[in-house]
Amino acid sequence: MGALSRRNDEPDRACRPFDLERDGFVMAEGAAMAVLESAEHATMRGARAYCELAGAGITNDSHHIAQPDPRSTGAAAAITAALADSAIRPSGLGLVKAHATSTPLGDRAEAQALIRALGAHAAEIPVFAPKAGLGHALGAAGSIETAVTALALHHRLVPPTRNLDHPDPMIGLDVVTGSPRPLPPRPTAALCNSFGFGGHNVALVLRTLPGPPGSAT
Repeated sequence: MGALSRRNDEPDRACRPFDLERDGFVMAEGAAMAVLESAEHATMRGARAYCELAGAGITNDSHHIAQPDPRSTGAAAAITAALADSAIRPSGLGLVKAHATSTPLGDRAEAQALIRALGAHAAEIPVFAPKAGLGHALGAAGSIETAVTALALHHRLVPPTRNLDHPDPMIGLDVVTGSPRPLPPRPTAALCNSFGFGGHNVALVLRTLPGPPGSAT
């Protein structure tokens, strides 16, 4: 499909989400899982909770097996549905975990979806793209990156995005680079995007738990 990076001489720098010189993604392997339970049950068994699942949105573009919808309609609708389900406004988001595979079309389509769904707040919310360091685990990517997002909320740090040396001026997002960015001490939420081949779009909204970072709930 021509979706993979051709930077074979620099494998550690090949995945470049939102970079002007991005040319495709890097395959990865991995797995992650989460235990989803009520707060009451978690407290009863003395579990260490990392965040709250506040909302979800699922759509399908039915546009192309590999290429994103150039209008970003389905992706934007998934994000809007997740926010509505969580009853959280865009102004209540403290970070965005982007799907950001490092493909020329995909990254711009996602940025457009974020701008459509979040409006003026899209340019103000810190964004990170973990595939720059982890690669793209395809069907496992959503679970892995949801775990990363939960940990980002838990530790109140937005991870930096690797290899973003020349930001694409068409993106228009506040992508975190260099060093982790601390989240403010107030309660906040994260938008977690996962978009798949065939136009599958899933957006989750995760919310911080009360109490200091690292505390058991």
